[in-house]
Amino acid sequence: MLEVTQLTKRFGNHAALDAVSLAVQEREIVALLGDNGAGKSTLVKCIAGVHRPDHGEIDLDGQRFHSETPAGVRARGVGVVYQDLALFDNLSVVENLFAGSEPRWPQRLGGMGIVKRRAMLDEARQTLHRLEVRIPNLKTPVGLLSGGQRQAIAVCKGMAFAKKLVVLDEPTAALGLRERGNVLRLVRQLSEAGVAVLLVSHNLEDVISVADRAVILRQDRRWATSRRARPTTRRWCR
Repeated sequence: MLEVTQLTKRFGNHAALDAVSLAVQEREIVALLGDNGAGKSTLVKCIAGVHRPDHGEIDLDGQRFHSETPAGVRARGVGVVYQDLALFDNLSVVENLFAGSEPRWPQRLGGMGIVKRRAMLDEARQTLHRLEVRIPNLKTPVGLLSGGQRQAIAVCKGMAFAKKLVVLDEPTAALGLRERGNVLRLVRQLSEAGVAVLLVSHNLEDVISVADRAVILRQDRRWATSRRARPTTRRWCR
């Protein structure tokens, strides 16, 4: 579903990624591990269309990315949850979930059409209900919510529209135990539905509980790959 080949990204004289290659198969959950500064978030932003790689190739479902924008990547069925959440504090929960993807009528008018706010509200309630995220008023500005609620909204936004691939950058970092369990449950459901998942996490308990394979980055390069010894156990092998 996703194939990254010899990806290189430099910021001035600093190499954030140095010829990194990895692949994620359909229905597979791959964890991306490494120390701070290893290049994990840079790789996520290259896949998401935020950064343009200096060298290398990215293929999604057998088709090459060609200078994709974040909107173009989302339109191809890729959902992304960034480490910094990427939410608008002055917009409501509903408006954040649909930012850039608001349903409009009639569709042929594109951005000139009327925003279907009732449909947005109904779908937002269904999405949050699936994650068991409790927010009393979905019209509340996101800036007034707690850190855990903001994190949960970012996860919902990334997962709601993904059809082929979900990229999660530390999705459970600020969540409580119940909300964290709900996110991991939904990650498993996405995999069972045929969606590939790339999970960036420092929490090895999360990785062991859901991931089929782990790729370790060290000093801008892929250093090792580990996979489950058997599907029915939690043992891993190098």
